Parts: sequence; C-alpha cells; structure tokens
Amino acid sequence: MSKRYYEWSMLVLRVSLGAIFLAHGLQKISGMDGIVQWFASIGLPPLLAYVVAAIETVGGAFLILGLFTRLAALGIVFVMLGAIFSVKISKGFIGGYEFDVSLLAAAISLILSGSHTFTLGNLLRSLTGSATNQTVEK
Repeated sequence: MSKRYYEWSMLVLRVSLGAIFLAHGLQKISGMDGIVQWFASIGLPPLLAYVVAAIETVGGAFLILGLFTRLAALGIVFVMLGAIFSVKISKGFIGGYEFDVSLLAAAISLILSGSHTFTLGNLLRSLTGSATNQTVEK
C-alpha cells in the first residue's frame, strides 16, 4: 500500500472512531443522572460514569482533530475493556461484545500508528511556520 493510501486510511479510522466516541460521550453527558444510576445499578462506582463520559467526549474530539491521538486511544482502550469485562462478556460474542472488540482493535491500531499527516497539530505547525514537517506522534 502506498504511503498516501495509508495516510488516508488512518485518517478514516481515526475520525470515524472519534465520531463514535464523541457521540456516545455527548449522549452520556446529556443524560448523566441516568448514566450514574445505571453504573451504580450494575455495581460500578457512580464516579466512574463521569470518567467514562469525559474519556469518550474528550477522547473522541481529540481523535477527530488528531490531537494527543495515542493518549486518547489509550483512554478508549480502557473504556472498551471495562465495557467488555463488566457488562458485555456475559452476553457472549455475537450480540454481546463483538462490536466492542472492533472498537478496541481500532483504538489499539491508533496507539500503534499515531495520528499521521492529517491533524490539527500539523496544520497549526504549518500555519505558524514551524521548521518541522513531521507528524505530531511519529
């Protein structure tokens, strides 16, 4: 695969994963009382609901923008592992945690690859005349 196609494919992966998590985070924030109650009902600390909502919202936005990609993806890995092992595993793979595994795999891919070329960080560097032409996280 040429470098150009690789860069575009990583952009699609990063932005789509970011959009999914930003949407889910905003949904949690808009119904935070219910989310806190649900976390408590399944035996999780209510404070964790706020942490998950923050990771999903901020992490999703950072992925879309290409800022702190590896750190944002790491937060998403922890959220997905928590979702799989605390909620979904008892439902089995099909109809349970198969989608969560695909999101987990995408986040791990971003941890390994970084943000690449099409990022806000790179745009800001080019606008400010920074001497480097490298990506934020390569």
